[in-house]
Amino acid sequence: MTISSYTERPGSRTDETDGLSVPWSRPRAKRTGVSARMVSAATILAVLALWTLSARLQLVSPVFLPSPLAVWNKFIVVISDGFVDATLPQHVVASLGRVFAALVAAILVGVPVGLAIGISTVGRGIFDPLLEFLRPIPPLAYLPLVIIWFGIGEPSKILVIAIAMLAPVALSTASGVRGVSRERVNAARSLGATRRQVVRHVILPSALPSILTGLRIALGAGWSTLVAAELVAATRGLGFMIQSAAQFLVTDVVIMGILVIAAIAFVLEFTIRSIERVLVPWAGRE
Repeated sequence: MTISSYTERPGSRTDETDGLSVPWSRPRAKRTGVSARMVSAATILAVLALWTLSARLQLVSPVFLPSPLAVWNKFIVVISDGFVDATLPQHVVASLGRVFAALVAAILVGVPVGLAIGISTVGRGIFDPLLEFLRPIPPLAYLPLVIIWFGIGEPSKILVIAIAMLAPVALSTASGVRGVSRERVNAARSLGATRRQVVRHVILPSALPSILTGLRIALGAGWSTLVAAELVAATRGLGFMIQSAAQFLVTDVVIMGILVIAAIAFVLEFTIRSIERVLVPWAGRE
């Protein structure tokens, strides 16, 4: 059969309505599935149910895994009567004071260092190797050296936590600075802005989403370092409370302290996310 002998059958040509009825062009009905919050709530309830069931059936000794009710009762007791010479609010205040003091120190040092890395080649050459040296070292590795240099007082505890927070803040700031649009910088310079004005009014606001992300990561690193920092001659703090309870196999206090740390970390994460929505509502929409 040649091309010229081909004849189109009547009715074989599809009209426009048929052409629009291909599977990928058909409007799909919205799926009314479950939300992520519902799945999260169901997961938490399932974990609590398994925990309660294993405690009631005594699959694990209560010395190693007390029931949720026992942990809750201990939570109430520690709030009112205390544990190791301090109530739970006093332990929380002591730990929050150390974490926030370390966070302020990490911001005051990490943000300028990140700006120097992102803006200047000399700054990158100076600070980048130092950060890459500190970042993979666990806090327990440099804790003895910090004690030798600064003693066993509060400054050594804050310094250990601040060092753990420094790298996330600095590297996130540097990443945000490097991601600033070159057109914005050139536009500011064409309008007569000085180098300092460009940094203050263009680079810092554009890098603010990355800086806030670094703060969230730094807070997680700080809370994970808190237990190690409070090993050093501490008399109050959540990490100190957990370590003291572990020495005497008071497992309900250990679990309660872990849950309190997780709850505080969740609240701080939610707070930073709220601040991010207020300060940088354009983040992720450009």
